Amino acid sequence: MNHIKTFTIVLALAAAPAAFSAGSMDGMDMKPAGQAKQAPKPVAAQIRKIDIDSGQVTLRHGAIDNLGMGAMTMSFTVKDKASLKNFKEGDAVLATFDMVDGKPTVVEMRHR
Repeated sequence: MNHIKTFTIVLALAAAPAAFSAGSMDGMDMKPAGQAKQAPKPVAAQIRKIDIDSGQVTLRHGAIDNLGMGAMTMSFTVKDKASLKNFKEGDAVLATFDMVDGKPTVVEMRHR
């Protein structure tokens, strides 16, 4: 009989932390850290190609943390396509990226 009481107490103690932590989160709107939206930050890049007519720029860029993208070379739509006239292929730039209409977009770009 003592073994049953001991087992019941051990089982209750083992379940208590899980029940406590589950109850303490009720009503809180918390997202896992990986899903929290990061603010856009300027990323070092180099212009590989510019297409002013389509408003596209091809950049060799570092990691874009707020979009979850690693370093690579890729074409992007530029939010202000008229600003592309201020740049040329080979320019070192700082580009800020964000999602616009569901696509990764250069929202700001300036010379380094």
